Amino acid sequence: MADTTLIRGRWIVTGGDETDPTLQNGALLVSDDRIADLGDHETLAQRYPEARVIGSDEMAVIPGLINAHHHSSGASALQHGLPDMLLEPWILAHAQMRRRDIALDVLVSSGRLLRSGVTSVVEVLSGGGTAEAFADRVQRGLAAYEQTGLRVAFAAGMSDQSHIVHGPGRDRNFIDSLPPEQAAIADLWLPKKGDLDRSDYFSILEECWTRYRDHERIDVWYGPPGPQWVSDSFMVEIAEAASAQETGIQTHLNESLYEKLYGPIFYEKSTLRHLHDLGVLSPRFSIAHGVWLSEAEIGILSDTGTAISHNPSSNLRLRAGIAPLNAILGAGATTALGMDGTTLNDDEDMFTEMRLALRLNRGPRLGDPVPAPREILHMATHGGARLLGKENTLGKLAKGYQADLVLLDLARITHPWMAPECDPRDLLLMRARADDVTTVLIAGEKVLDNGKPTRFDPLAAGRELAEKLSREAFPKEAANAVAAMMPHLHDYYQAWEVSELEPFTRYNARR
Repeated sequence: MADTTLIRGRWIVTGGDETDPTLQNGALLVSDDRIADLGDHETLAQRYPEARVIGSDEMAVIPGLINAHHHSSGASALQHGLPDMLLEPWILAHAQMRRRDIALDVLVSSGRLLRSGVTSVVEVLSGGGTAEAFADRVQRGLAAYEQTGLRVAFAAGMSDQSHIVHGPGRDRNFIDSLPPEQAAIADLWLPKKGDLDRSDYFSILEECWTRYRDHERIDVWYGPPGPQWVSDSFMVEIAEAASAQETGIQTHLNESLYEKLYGPIFYEKSTLRHLHDLGVLSPRFSIAHGVWLSEAEIGILSDTGTAISHNPSSNLRLRAGIAPLNAILGAGATTALGMDGTTLNDDEDMFTEMRLALRLNRGPRLGDPVPAPREILHMATHGGARLLGKENTLGKLAKGYQADLVLLDLARITHPWMAPECDPRDLLLMRARADDVTTVLIAGEKVLDNGKPTRFDPLAAGRELAEKLSREAFPKEAANAVAAMMPHLHDYYQAWEVSELEPFTRYNARR
């Protein structure tokens, strides 16, 4: 006999589409892992008297939120002493951080995600070192996600070019331009003989994909870090492997100004156009950021079905800019929302991320396109489901869909009063926060109860992580090398603006 639960609420927000109703004093029936019925609470309570009940008329029920681009971090870059800066120097500065533990990072971060109503996440992991070390990180990350109960598309990647600065073959030139002592240290950061290679990478990912192929909550994806770090032949090989395995790909693209400049300089065309010409774009391919996309590139997204994760907090913190969200939505491209592990308040609150996406894209003139709250909710739910390739099972509260849902306490949200004609979607998107989440179900399983994860203890994981990091000595030599190399890195990229800006201008970018 099916295990049944009746989920009730003052509002059942079934989704962000215009056609998705919000049920007043409604309920939905969860049978095993699926939604079996929806309607008026009193009617469903009489129809299913044996079902146990979760929720009340003091609650709102919404679809599980989908974080479409993420890097788990138990202790944030700020907590490691790394301030916000432009993307390229920020990446270099990571060399001065203490070593991280992927399993503990996932557990601590997942605790925050669940408390924020996130039920699915795209985790992007870039690695190097030996094949054994890379395989261990991927396997430990996957095992940690399995422990949390979250749905995850685990996108692991590696670089086969441009390990220090953007541009094929430019690493060597950059290192040779450094003073001898700094050059010797920088040389150590390049891959060594016996380190992870492309053959190792595909072998490890295929093994993990095979192991989790039939797992109900884990998908193994390919995560090439970005076209500047991945050669054309490698990107094509990744696309072919993903197609054969019917799995996904996510990469970073056009995040910073210098990533925008990269395409015209090295391809003599935009980077997205180059990927399109390589034949790698498809509905299974998604990009993160897209801050500097032109109108022509947005058209390519729409035409190919390539999805984009919009990450407004990270874009602001790393001075990347504000992505052209209204143009992307207007073109009908598949658009989702991601926190990138670098949220505005360093807290991984998906409700704050939704509000930021809404408020950053409101033009000052009458008639300017502006996103509606329901559109942002759609990005964080069904848009994310489309990016995952699961739009027929996730991202809505509808019959036959997976029972991934979130219950919020309305006491603070509606205090001291609210007009009865208020749109619940507007109110929730503008006022809710992670503190209001009480319960989260994934596939009908209660994975957050009274604000606490049921499968693991993120506080214990945090204590273990703190102990490990406290035992780790600060990598002073690496920090000194980063400080010495930083002015040279600045000079390298500033030269693009001066001597190589003309190809960018000739490209006639939208901005």
